[in-house]
Amino acid sequence: MFARLFFAIACALLSPGLFAQTSTDRFLPQRIVSTAPSITELLYALGLGDNIVGVDRFSRYPAEASRKPQIGDYAAPNLEVIARMKPTLVIIPTNPVQLRQRLEALHLRVLELDQEGIPALYRSFRQVGEATGTTAKADKLADSIRKQLAAIKAKSAGMKPIRMMFVVGRMPGSLDGLMVAGEASYLNEIIDIAGGVNVFKDARAAYPKVSLEEVLARNPDVIIDMGEMADTIGVTDVQKRNVASLWNRMSSLGAVRAHRVHAVASDIFVVPGPRVVDAANAFFALFHPEAK
Repeated sequence: MFARLFFAIACALLSPGLFAQTSTDRFLPQRIVSTAPSITELLYALGLGDNIVGVDRFSRYPAEASRKPQIGDYAAPNLEVIARMKPTLVIIPTNPVQLRQRLEALHLRVLELDQEGIPALYRSFRQVGEATGTTAKADKLADSIRKQLAAIKAKSAGMKPIRMMFVVGRMPGSLDGLMVAGEASYLNEIIDIAGGVNVFKDARAAYPKVSLEEVLARNPDVIIDMGEMADTIGVTDVQKRNVASLWNRMSSLGAVRAHRVHAVASDIFVVPGPRVVDAANAFFALFHPEAK
């Protein structure tokens, strides 16, 4: 886990000049690099936008984030560029390529966050709050989101559960190579809150690959497809219609017969951050169009 405040203070004492001392005698980071959109959105939500000196290339929200200097992306950040920014804190998501160790080898202070799941998301808010002197704001943000999600959950509880699937990837222009949201995914929890039943929730992996035969066997009533639109910039309505039309030949699927195949292209579905409520509301609207 993370060493949080005491580790931050220790790093500051060992690295004079990297942290600025506040009136409360705490050493807090003044120059922050974010390597993921979810982290960037959280920093802005905590009022730390002016402290950000670098972001990954997918950080687009709020609009000011896209004007920040870029460091590459989560999978392959440019360590030289990050080092030249002289950050006093680099915040990264849980990373399988030992990014934290590589950054620490450059004598940079690193905070690594697990944001896969709603409880983990709340913990990440607190961790960033503690590391940046914004604990009260972080707790307030988490409490607000918790209450809003509870209200959506309560609203959906009185409605018929909707059997659905969320496609996160596939071969462009075809229904081959399908990748869907599974049990361990952040999306699975939001789907449940909004009144959906993920037909692939029994898949242990967060984003398992599935065959078209498996989809036919499970026969979802709603299909939400983001498979060709992971990069959400510039996606047109024509592209969305083309994605939805791919499923038309699967006339035995309940979602196809009911015209409930939805092509979506929005970061709210794939960025586990402060806009989780927007994602839950969007799912609710797709599951329960009759609700006003």
